[in-house]
Amino acid sequence: MENVLEIRNLTKTYKDFVLDNLNLCLPKGHIMGFVGENGAGKSTTIKLILNIIHRDQGEIKVFGKDNLEYEQQIKQNIGVVLDESNFPESLNGKNINSIMKRIYRNWDEKLYLHYFKKFSLPTDKEIKTFSRGMKMKLSIAVALSHNAKLLILDEPTSGLDPIVRDEILDIFLDFIQNDENSIFISTHITSDIEKIADYIAFIHSGKLILAEQKDVLQDTYGVIRCKTSEFESLDKTYVKGYRKSNFGVEALVKKPNLKTQLPIEPASIEDIMLFTIRGAKQ
Repeated sequence: MENVLEIRNLTKTYKDFVLDNLNLCLPKGHIMGFVGENGAGKSTTIKLILNIIHRDQGEIKVFGKDNLEYEQQIKQNIGVVLDESNFPESLNGKNINSIMKRIYRNWDEKLYLHYFKKFSLPTDKEIKTFSRGMKMKLSIAVALSHNAKLLILDEPTSGLDPIVRDEILDIFLDFIQNDENSIFISTHITSDIEKIADYIAFIHSGKLILAEQKDVLQDTYGVIRCKTSEFESLDKTYVKGYRKSNFGVEALVKKPNLKTQLPIEPASIEDIMLFTIRGAKQ
């Protein structure tokens, strides 16, 4: 399977944080949700992919090409949405259109204006009058209006109300209907990832905890809620994390080969994150 994004042994060291030997691959035509708590290293990884900051070691390939050697060529074919709008507040939609058509060879003014209409955005009002949701829709309109083949999204739905978030996620799903298109989306909102992602990569404190197909994770992990005495009878080889309370025990388990009569509920991505990070281990 062809990979649109490959990250090998990527490391970046700061005084109080290390992105430690990250390895990831995103197959073409798919969506990867890059999840983790705030400060886990998601934004650092995206900045390294975009060559906004300098890496200490490792290799990044986009469309099979080194992201440093072919930076300009690669950036013509990716759409980027960061968690904050980076456009000057004094500009309006018409100004941005004029600027972008000089930057992107494949800029599609008609498509750009289509998204403005779809998002109910005014073309003649300054960005400083926009709400956070409007600014995010503006960034997405720009990202989608130059025939990008890869979207790189950093917390694109953070701080948005559920209706706007759902609308934006539907646009990403429409984008991926073209098998040539792919999305790498970083977020801490796991419900968004549950809806749209094909692959999940989970990062914690700069280290990759897991990277797997979402369907495989759902088939592999489950949650057991039981009495303490029932928990003690479980084979702890299959327990990946647990939490005890006055009401009993909740445990994240690996379902394959686990022999138990206790009911196993489906595990959400949030369950997997929380039990892995905060659950007790044996």
